[in-house]
Amino acid sequence: MTTDPWLLRDHPSRALPTGVPAGVEYHRVLTGERPRVLRGLLAIVLLLAGLVGFSLLLVQGAELLDTRVLDRDPATSPLTLLAGSLSLALLIPWSMLVQRLLYGVAPSSLHSVTGRFRFDVLGRTLLLLGPLVLVAVGVTAALLGGERVAWSSSDLVVMFLGGLLISPLAAAGEEYGFRGLMFRVVGGWSRSPRAGLVTGVVVTTVAFSLVHGTIDPYLLTSYLLLFGSMAVVTWRTGGLETAVVLHAVYNLAILLAVTLHLDLLGQLDSRESAAGSPVNLGPAGAVVLATAIVWWLTRRSGPVRTPRAAAGDRVVVGAGGR
Repeated sequence: MTTDPWLLRDHPSRALPTGVPAGVEYHRVLTGERPRVLRGLLAIVLLLAGLVGFSLLLVQGAELLDTRVLDRDPATSPLTLLAGSLSLALLIPWSMLVQRLLYGVAPSSLHSVTGRFRFDVLGRTLLLLGPLVLVAVGVTAALLGGERVAWSSSDLVVMFLGGLLISPLAAAGEEYGFRGLMFRVVGGWSRSPRAGLVTGVVVTTVAFSLVHGTIDPYLLTSYLLLFGSMAVVTWRTGGLETAVVLHAVYNLAILLAVTLHLDLLGQLDSRESAAGSPVNLGPAGAVVLATAIVWWLTRRSGPVRTPRAAAGDRVVVGAGGR
């Protein structure tokens, strides 16, 4: 396998993780001799159950603590914000567990086609593409404004540190759940890699956009562009590292809102009634541009695949093709 410079480089050959087929693209790892639709639907149900269940457990627990013990409004509470982020972060081990239990595939394979989290890819993505998205998010936050809240200094410190440390994990949790597990599940239902790719991108993008609970045309369009781009970069780079970076930088809007004393928590809680504007398309447009850059960087190699087959490795029917 040859790869293009800077964003991706050749990785040394290694044994395939348990249950991972040889020489396939990221979304084809769970492909079998048969579509296994019922098993895939069960995996999706379990993923969504984790998404809702962890949120109910942690967020409602934090709200009870805020109202009954701390005597404060959960809508502007750092505790509730951090609980929400932590509930999303739990999707990382949950998605790995579901993949292992239902498909017998090593949890580590969810990171990337190499079976490990490629910190070199993460670092190059952060340096090359991170500033582009960060500037777009910053400009958008400044233009949108919003209701200002007089948070205390202690609240600002907690929210800033929590956002800095936990918000990236929340973004990663969403990526592992939707661009990881669900993308692979849906992408394996077709015998054609290309049909599986299109179906996987469309289904995961629409599902995750609807989960955000808005039908405002500007906000919904921004989500469709954002999450569709995340699926495409996952396919091209053969792993979740680039999508995690782009999503985490996008979520830095929370930190920017805290700095500007804006009530972002209240805006997030009322997404169903939120009214967007063309300004909301700015960050998503930046992510689309970042995706185009990734595609250009991988124009010679095509999408990165699992290591080539060795003695004893499993080969999946219909796994070839770009």
